[in-house]
Amino acid sequence: MTEKVLECKKHGMRALLLILLLYTIDIAMFVCACISISDGRTNTNLALLIASIVIFLFAWIPLLGLKILDPQEAMVLTLFGRYIGTIKESGYYWVNPFCSGVNPAYKTKLNQSGDVNTTPSPIISGNTNVTVNINSHADRLSLKIMTLNNSRQKINDCLGNPVEIGIAVTWRIIDTAKAVFNVENYKEFLSLQCDSALRNVVRTYPYDVSPNVDTTGDGIADEGSLRGSSEIVAKKIRDEIQKRVEEAGIEIVEARITYLAYAPEIAAVMLQRQQASAIIDARKMIVDGAVGMVEMALERLNEKDVVKLDEERKAAMVSNLLVVLCGNRDAQPIVNSGSLY
Repeated sequence: MTEKVLECKKHGMRALLLILLLYTIDIAMFVCACISISDGRTNTNLALLIASIVIFLFAWIPLLGLKILDPQEAMVLTLFGRYIGTIKESGYYWVNPFCSGVNPAYKTKLNQSGDVNTTPSPIISGNTNVTVNINSHADRLSLKIMTLNNSRQKINDCLGNPVEIGIAVTWRIIDTAKAVFNVENYKEFLSLQCDSALRNVVRTYPYDVSPNVDTTGDGIADEGSLRGSSEIVAKKIRDEIQKRVEEAGIEIVEARITYLAYAPEIAAVMLQRQQASAIIDARKMIVDGAVGMVEMALERLNEKDVVKLDEERKAAMVSNLLVVLCGNRDAQPIVNSGSLY
């Protein structure tokens, strides 16, 4: 289905004035016919009375063709099941009164999408948070940029660790005909495709940097991860969703990760693992610094010729310095008041 944009002239106000004028003339005809009949002249005025009643009964039909479009709104028109075209420019229009606007998702409001203004009533269906509002416009589509914030999902990363992740997707309709006719409900379709695309992308990445993991598909291990490569992961999620919703006439503007954490059942274990890794890295840094300080101390003592130390005394000195520099507590030295030997 290809979108056909209608260049309609905005005759809404002119049509409304003509309809009001028709009703005014009809009321005048009815009053004149009633006065004439009351005076006994019924030969021609009876037909006038019947005509005024018929006009009064059917003159409201053209009112159905009056349509108002706000900025960033569109109306997909169908006539007896046939697609006529789409009106996108804001204004006050008069169209064929038998045309109807189509919006199959007018009752569906995605979580935080902002496309329905009045207070909705919530309906929960699986992982998709949708709400229903009966007062929304049933014949118009919003062309504004909207936000989809689906529920957090529990997904196994490439190492099998369960993680919880949530995304926010900004989107808009660019082809109204595809959005209305190619899918049953373009909002629910978008929500489900976001869930599916998120699962496919997350399964190719570890939560944190891990050895021997290829996230790019080139056969070479890299340092990609959900936590450290959030920009790359978000771009992949956006591209994956865009491929899936192309046929629905939807453009994905941006996709961002809003929540990322280990699942509760392994969060404590992974926290201990991170703490252990941090302690090991800190200890390694402390030992490297201590060894450097000991080397510097021995070199300075030799350069200044402060004291002559044999190998045994050097080893004792190195041991004592390492204990002082690498210990968790402040050193409490024991002073030897006797001779050195």
